[in-house]
Amino acid sequence: MSWATHPSAKVAACKSPNRTAGQARKSAPRIDREGLEQKVLIRWLYAQQQNGMQVGQLLGGVVYHVPNGGQRNKKTAADLKMQGVRAGVSDLVVATARGGYHGLYIEFKAAPPHDAALAKSQREWLEKMEANGYLAVLAKGVDEAKAVLVAYASWPETVVAGEPEVMPYGSEWRKASA
Repeated sequence: MSWATHPSAKVAACKSPNRTAGQARKSAPRIDREGLEQKVLIRWLYAQQQNGMQVGQLLGGVVYHVPNGGQRNKKTAADLKMQGVRAGVSDLVVATARGGYHGLYIEFKAAPPHDAALAKSQREWLEKMEANGYLAVLAKGVDEAKAVLVAYASWPETVVAGEPEVMPYGSEWRKASA
């Protein structure tokens, strides 16, 4: 049997001469491009708010991130699921009604070529929000997300027809003292 056909040859060929037995291969750290780009978007929105720009004034205080993703241990993931975390919920919510919609849900992805595919659960969430009167969009990258926010802020405030119902349950937070 020659050296090239010996079973240990494949193992030896895969080992790095700089690694000893028992040392794990170190992979490059994962870069969260989506998270980094989303931070840039939120910093831009807050800057727009500080500078008195329409998009910042109207949306800066009502945009929030839903931290659904990320690495978690099994117990934390199970606890969060029992508390109501749902797969597919969009990354950003704009909690103000404009253009005839109740609000805006943005599924944010990194700009191409670093964008990830839209998961089935994310598509289903966007569809469900649209069916319930919300604007639901997929924004790939900071520039597209900025354009969505600027356009949404330019739309007129949604007008509610008639008097809203009164909720008879729940603690009355309006009467609570600080």
